[in-house]
Amino acid sequence: MKVRAHIFVSGRVQGVFFRYETKREARLRGVKGWVRNLPDGRVEAIFEGEEEAVKELIDFCRRGPPGAKVTKVDVLWENYTGEFQDFEIRY
Repeated sequence: MKVRAHIFVSGRVQGVFFRYETKREARLRGVKGWVRNLPDGRVEAIFEGEEEAVKELIDFCRRGPPGAKVTKVDVLWENYTGEFQDFEIRY
């Protein structure tokens, strides 16, 4: 089943290759969407894909890459739209 998750990651998640590694992990799993830094220091992302792949990507975000210190991940489950062709970093 295809799902969509809108997530917000808090902690030391900027300046530690969080967006780059999230993009790499998403592409490995066939997940579409985007990731970006927010001005308040959090990372925001939207993931669309097979439910298991999206859940695996959320689990990755709970850990983050080496150097990250994730303190909180908020997940909002939304309706799947199929609007994305790929996974990108947004600026």
